[in-house]
Amino acid sequence: MIYVIDHNDSFTHNVVHQFSLFDKVECDNYNNINRLKLRQAKVIIFSPGPGNPKNYPSTSEIYKQHKGKKKIIGICLGFQQILFCEGAKIIEQNKIYHGYQSPVKVINKNSIFKKNQIFKVGRYHSLKLKEPFKINNFDITMRCLESKVAMAFENKKDNIYGFQFHPESFLTNNGNLLIKKILSA
Repeated sequence: MIYVIDHNDSFTHNVVHQFSLFDKVECDNYNNINRLKLRQAKVIIFSPGPGNPKNYPSTSEIYKQHKGKKKIIGICLGFQQILFCEGAKIIEQNKIYHGYQSPVKVINKNSIFKKNQIFKVGRYHSLKLKEPFKINNFDITMRCLESKVAMAFENKKDNIYGFQFHPESFLTNNGNLLIKKILSA
């Protein structure tokens, strides 16, 4: 079972729909976590949402409790939340990308995706990871070809993955393929 933690974002419904193509999905608001569902889940998803990671201390606690014990996937705010929990700084971008399609490239040969593969993805974010970024076991695996912003990370040791973009968006080509690869990793 996949447990989606909703950060009050309309995209969460699309995330639930997309992941339900691969497994049973349960979803609860970050302020109303069902601990039984959380324990039963094989995968935890941190959804997109407004604001920045420091606004969601309950999600940070869930991350710390389950890191290395369950597969964790972060999308947009969820991507930022995981990195924030690892000590990274999340900062405002000069340009806001809401409803914007960008090409991203796989830049890491150790990625579960093929190096140099290019995807067109949907972006809806005003924040980004401040770089340089170096935390043990976390590898930036995709970058935007236009802005060079980090777009995905992988931590295979702890089974943690993140997308700054929205794989569930109609602007993302092959979103189902991206999700399937992450779920099967």
